[in-house]
Amino acid sequence: MNMIDIIMDRVYLAEVRSDLSKVEKWLQDEADVRGYKVFRGIAGMRSDGKKHTASLLDLSSELPIVIEFFDTPERIENTLDNLQKLVKADHIVSWLARTGS
Repeated sequence: MNMIDIIMDRVYLAEVRSDLSKVEKWLQDEADVRGYKVFRGIAGMRSDGKKHTASLLDLSSELPIVIEFFDTPERIENTLDNLQKLVKADHIVSWLARTGS
């Protein structure tokens, strides 16, 4: 298997924001990254220290959303620059990884 270096990125948002669909559409149509996933958390603590949790009776709209995407280091640098203009994320985390193509 041919392995290549990639950069993995995670963007942390709150579910209450309407940014999710905008970011997804941008990742798919304009950023053209190799792939992305969106995860909805069942609990999380925001930068204000307030904990948000989900229960069966009351699903909070302030739960954490994580958007994870990856591509080559060259493409990710440009993607991150443009993403930060598109949305104010709570956190963006990146790390080097390898994938088979």
